[in-house]
Amino acid sequence: MILVTGATGFIGRVLVRQLNETGQQVRVLLRPSPRSPRLPKGVPVEVAVVGLDDERGLRAAMRGVDQIVHLASAVSQGRRGNLFKTDIEGTRTLALVAKSADVERFIYLSHIGSDRASAFPIHKAKGIAEEHIRKIGIPHTIIRSSIVFGPEDHFTSPLSNLIRITPGILPIPSNGTTLLQPLWVEDLVTCMLWALQNPDMVNQTYDIGGGEYFTLRQILETVMSITHTRRLLVPISPPYLRALFVILDAFTPGFNVPTYWIDYVAVNRTCPVENLPRTFGLMPARFAYRLNYLERKPLSQRIQEALRFSR
Repeated sequence: MILVTGATGFIGRVLVRQLNETGQQVRVLLRPSPRSPRLPKGVPVEVAVVGLDDERGLRAAMRGVDQIVHLASAVSQGRRGNLFKTDIEGTRTLALVAKSADVERFIYLSHIGSDRASAFPIHKAKGIAEEHIRKIGIPHTIIRSSIVFGPEDHFTSPLSNLIRITPGILPIPSNGTTLLQPLWVEDLVTCMLWALQNPDMVNQTYDIGGGEYFTLRQILETVMSITHTRRLLVPISPPYLRALFVILDAFTPGFNVPTYWIDYVAVNRTCPVENLPRTFGLMPARFAYRLNYLERKPLSQRIQEALRFSR
C-alpha cells in the first residue's frame, strides 16, 4: 500500500493515476475541508481524512502502508497557506509517525535550492523539512525538482492567466534573466515511481530538471506565443511585484497566482541537464512541445465542459 499526501494537487493527480495504472494499491491523505477533493476521476483509491498535525489520525492512516510519497505543501495556497505548519511541522510529524510505523520508504518532493539558510520562504521551509526527514532516520529519497509544468500547474497556468488579464504590459521580476529548467510533470512522476522501486536510492537526494535552460523572459515569450497574446514585459523590483500580487490576489476573483510564485523565479533554479537521463534513464520532454494545454479553447467548448463538470 502506498500513501500519497497532496494527491489533489496537479502533481498528485498524475502520480495517483500512474500508480493505479501500474496496479498499485493507493491510499490518499486528505486534510479536512468543506470542499470536495479533486481526485483523479475514475481512479479507485482509499481515502483517509486527516490533517498532518493529527498524530493519532496519521497512525490510523498508515495501517498497512509500506511506502509514502509526500507532496503536500502550503505553497499553492498563497497568502492563505502556512509553510511552517504544513511544510515544516507537517513533514516532521508525518516522518515521525512513518518511522514508528516501520514504513519502508519515504519519498519527499522538494525544490532545487532548498536550504535552511535561504532568504526565500519556500526554499527555507523545504530545507528545514529535509533536515527533519534525515534526522528522524526513516529510509527516504528526496527529489529536488526544478519548476514543474503541466495542466493546471502553479507555473505556466498562472503565467497564462496573468498575461490574459494584464492590460498591454506585464511586470516581471528585475530584468527577467533568471535561469529556469522546466520539468514536465509526467517525467517527475516517472522519477518518483522509479525511486519507490530502486533500493539503491535509499537515503539519497537528487536534483532533477528538464533538458533545457530558459530565462524567465524566454519562458514568458513562449507562453505568449502559445496563447496568441502579446504584452510589453516591464522589469519591476521583486518586493514591489510581490506587493502587487498580494493586492491582485485579494481583490481580483480568479487571479489564482500564488504570492510565493515570485520565490520560484527569484534565483536560478537549475541543475546539470544530464541528471535526469544519467540517474533515471529518462530523456526529459521538451518545454515548448508540451504546452498545448495553455491554448485558448473556443467559447462553445468551454461552456460544454463547464456544463459537464456541474452535473
